[in-house]
Amino acid sequence: MSLLKKHASLEKNLSLLFVCSLVVVLIGGIVEIAPLFYLKNTIEKVEGMRPYTPLELAGRNIYIREGCYNCHSQMIRPFRDEVERYGHYSLAAESMYDHPFQWGSKRTGPDLARVGGRYSDEWHVQHLIWPKAVVPESIMPPYSFLARTPLDANDIEGHLVANAMVGVPYSEEMIANAAADLRAQADPDADTSGLEERYAKISIRDFDGNPGELTEMDALVAYLQMLGTLVDLEAYKANENLR
Repeated sequence: MSLLKKHASLEKNLSLLFVCSLVVVLIGGIVEIAPLFYLKNTIEKVEGMRPYTPLELAGRNIYIREGCYNCHSQMIRPFRDEVERYGHYSLAAESMYDHPFQWGSKRTGPDLARVGGRYSDEWHVQHLIWPKAVVPESIMPPYSFLARTPLDANDIEGHLVANAMVGVPYSEEMIANAAADLRAQADPDADTSGLEERYAKISIRDFDGNPGELTEMDALVAYLQMLGTLVDLEAYKANENLR
């Protein structure tokens, strides 16, 4: 009873309640923030992660421009229902090169964290042109204009430079070859030896079904097809079980 009386007196004294609340918040803040000053990295590194290729980065920019993140999250939480539906839960390292991250806060459509390789390029193209053609119950608007819009690659070097400024490990070689690499990834007949050396686990092909033109559809499909494909999750699970 004495504790209840003390608690009641604390609640009735606004000044004392404010001071005590402030102390609690300060202690909690110090506990959470202080370690960040001496930890070199708060993200566990995993094998396979690399920066986006210029074409994938261009596709990601289109994804953000069209507001896709408003309806599709890119973070699978470690709950059974999420893992069974979408795949292995998302790793922090998988978002380490995202500026801004695409975790999202709403799922009008499914999570896309592991959509890469789940469907064919043709499926993605048809889905973006007319969503109801492949998902009859879809309420997603059509994005058919992407297949008719040439991809502007003139400023892709600047996008790589901007990402490098915030910590993405783009080398000078990657930046210098950005425009050429962007075009080469969507052209299976191009010389891609340098591109494959600069970016591991890269898909090189015509993505939109129109090899005669490089379109925004090429870039967006290339981006979607790499999501969740860089990390070898079986190897990660094996290493996790050894700990």
